[in-house]
Amino acid sequence: MKNSDLRDFLDEKAALYEQPKFIATDPIQIPHLFTQKEDREIAGFLTATIAWGNRKSIITNATKMMELLEHDPYNFIMHHQEDDLKTMDHFVHRTFNGIDFSTFIRGLRHIYANYGGLEAIFKKNAEKESLQGSIHAFKKHFFEVEHLRRSQKHISDPLKKSAAKRINMFLRWMVRPASKNVDFGIWKSLRPAQLSCPLDVHSGRIARQLGLLKRKQNDAAAVSELDARLRTLDAEDPVKYDYALFGLSAFEKDQF
Repeated sequence: MKNSDLRDFLDEKAALYEQPKFIATDPIQIPHLFTQKEDREIAGFLTATIAWGNRKSIITNATKMMELLEHDPYNFIMHHQEDDLKTMDHFVHRTFNGIDFSTFIRGLRHIYANYGGLEAIFKKNAEKESLQGSIHAFKKHFFEVEHLRRSQKHISDPLKKSAAKRINMFLRWMVRPASKNVDFGIWKSLRPAQLSCPLDVHSGRIARQLGLLKRKQNDAAAVSELDARLRTLDAEDPVKYDYALFGLSAFEKDQF
């Protein structure tokens, strides 16, 4: 398929699947429960953190997280006492448990109290066409709080060869414009051109079948390869094609 034909095809599919009607079956519905910027970004970050496995389970457990945060995420993060964290003890989503949840609450307060918040810390380490170094720096600062080593596995690091799918998805939610009422566009200091595609087994399969990706592993090198290819289709908003890859995999898999 010629580049122009591929662009037209993927533009059509991206427009088809970037629609509010899909929010009801997607984890992005959790940050959509809130209106305040900090509440949305905290809800989005925590939801993205547990976004692996069955989507229904992800949504159910992310909803439980918001309940434990008293449906007031930023206020709870910034003003909780250590005794308040005891209610997190029984939380479990796959390998993410109550100890991890309490650590993430402490880590988030540390980021807001000492680094100006989530947007500020990602902006500080951003490169012209990449936020992958920002993810690495964010993880380093996030775990400056006391924690068990096991909790570190719940934030992937692209500089350690990870595709970092979940945190790239979170960044998409925060940075891409809200023009379609799906993503939020609340981080104005960063640009969609800096984003990387949230790559997993499903989007990777479609990307390879369309000739967008040759590398067999779904790792940081594959993300870089896919990013470069998608930027030839739309340099300003390459990650809109995440919708096309997801939609083709989830809803048109019989054709691919």
